[in-house]
Amino acid sequence: METPKQTSTKEAPPISKCLFPAAGYGTRFLPATKATPKEMLPILTKPLIQYGVEEAMGSGIHTMAIVTGRGKRAIEDHFDISYELEHQIWGTPKEKQLADIRHIIDCCTFSYTRQKEMKGLGHAILTGETLIGNEPFAVILADDLCTHDGNGVIKQMIEVYREYRCSIVAIEEVPKEQTGKYGIVKCELIAGHDDIYRVSDMVEKPDPQDAPSNLAIIGRYILTPDIFEILKNTKPGKGGEIQITDALLAQAKKGNVIAYRFKGKRFDCGSIDGFVEATNYFYQK
Repeated sequence: METPKQTSTKEAPPISKCLFPAAGYGTRFLPATKATPKEMLPILTKPLIQYGVEEAMGSGIHTMAIVTGRGKRAIEDHFDISYELEHQIWGTPKEKQLADIRHIIDCCTFSYTRQKEMKGLGHAILTGETLIGNEPFAVILADDLCTHDGNGVIKQMIEVYREYRCSIVAIEEVPKEQTGKYGIVKCELIAGHDDIYRVSDMVEKPDPQDAPSNLAIIGRYILTPDIFEILKNTKPGKGGEIQITDALLAQAKKGNVIAYRFKGKRFDCGSIDGFVEATNYFYQK
């Protein structure tokens, strides 16, 4: 299996769209998420999904594709103008508190589609095909909140994509006993790099004794459009769900998946501990 290389001087197709799978129930945060999408839970004064959108914007992406589900209308309302609210606070000091979200609304295009059944992350990404089309795209899972004083994680990954022109997954080391929470990769460091790996295998949520490494895929991806056709032919895997790791494995067997150990800090805001840690971190900043 050969590491994918740039085969011509022609530029790689640009990444112009970011997909946000946002249809999950957020059961770990019940009862808070009974009527509020988990993506709208705030870290200080901003909801999780806004941090993700700002990260995508920081990489030059301005087309946001969001896969939602029942009870997720608050996401659409957040990225829309609220005339009544703005009228009430117009001319007051509170007006500046909407400056960031107004900038996002003015600069970005948002499109939405619904995932009618919860069949896993792979199925959610496949549901977004109608919004993405036949082009490479980024994926951000909003409950993985990432921060870095320099380039954001997606921007870092786009630079790797431009060199290798294949699917890219963000990875980080996790404690061996936590491998059952993640997709785990088997990979080899590419010569001349200390943070870019060739992926040869990956396993969804393996028991620690079965894990090929302790390098875990986190909620940032660059995917090539052939992933949609692969997902259509991917059978349900662990938990009876369509797993994105199974589809990525089909690409990896052809040498078409690179793992990138990103620069920055990640908070698992899908867990209460990670959510509290992120809140404290951003408060201190």
